Amino acid sequence: MTKSTHTYEITLKNCAFFAHHGVYEEETKLGQRFFVDAILQVEPNGALEEDRIEGTVHYGEAFAVMEKLVTGRNRYLIEALALDIAQGLCEAFSQITHARVTVRKPNAPVPGILDHVEVTVCHPE
Repeated sequence: MTKSTHTYEITLKNCAFFAHHGVYEEETKLGQRFFVDAILQVEPNGALEEDRIEGTVHYGEAFAVMEKLVTGRNRYLIEALALDIAQGLCEAFSQITHARVTVRKPNAPVPGILDHVEVTVCHPE
């Protein structure tokens, strides 16, 4: 196997999940959609040169990791959710050297009109 000097970035954009995160009882009872972006820095260890899935990150499996984390345990903060996703992706795929995860909450309970609330977390920092 050839050791690659190339790194690359995978972006999973606007992944939608229904979950029950939030501080207020209505949020945890009714649930809502959450949208997630993940930008993953990958060291493919020769996978690019050899054109093989082994040694890189399988998009479908990465999506499944995110889905399990978003729809699993409820969290008060979308910041905590974003960190869980970033850490979970790095743990699931040793090829990921850095994950930047953004979580959007379109129906945030704020007294005003807005498109969504959004947080971004990087792991490792």
